[in-house]
Amino acid sequence: MKHRRPQNFGDKCALWFTMRLRWFADTFFAKRYGHRAVVLETVAGVPGMVAGMWNHLRSLRKMRPDDRGWIKTLLEEAENERMHLMIFIEIAKPNWIERWMIITAQFLFWHFYMFLYIFFPKVAHRMVGYFEEQAVISYTSYLKAIELGRIENINAPQIAIDYYKLGKDARLSDVVVAVREDERGHAKVNHGMADVLQEENEKNHPVLKYFQLIHPFYCSA
Repeated sequence: MKHRRPQNFGDKCALWFTMRLRWFADTFFAKRYGHRAVVLETVAGVPGMVAGMWNHLRSLRKMRPDDRGWIKTLLEEAENERMHLMIFIEIAKPNWIERWMIITAQFLFWHFYMFLYIFFPKVAHRMVGYFEEQAVISYTSYLKAIELGRIENINAPQIAIDYYKLGKDARLSDVVVAVREDERGHAKVNHGMADVLQEENEKNHPVLKYFQLIHPFYCSA
């Protein structure tokens, strides 16, 4: 998929953090794509739930509906990422050390992302967009390794067959393709949400409001 180039300082921070996580994954898991997927899907399941919960509470607090429809979209994204994790747990069979890494990663990232989303929601969505871009790259590498015979193209686990409605003879490669398409969609959605918030920030910029006040026709001129 096409990389979304950073447009401002917030975008650059989001991309920088994403690439640091990518370095961690490359360093500790290398070509163990199944185990990499387990840990990364644990982290990937957090943003949708945090953002969905925050928008849900804001809707209740302001006593207004979710006019943009983001709550449902974000919670569906969180559920989709949770199912990715359940699928790859069946494939990779993580040991107790990796399970502790999952718990630790989730605990730390939950608090970090909650803080980020409350104070910098645009950066938070942009970061998830970059996360998902990297996920597409990782799953493409995973698929290539399967096609080259470096990773056995085992039978798809039943949970993946049921979730994606795959054929009974589905293989690991079919699962990876389906998951990759999910991640591609999440990237587009989160970059789109970041763009909406960016436009709102620009419209509400104090300098622009000042010019609107002293010259009502400033924006329409």
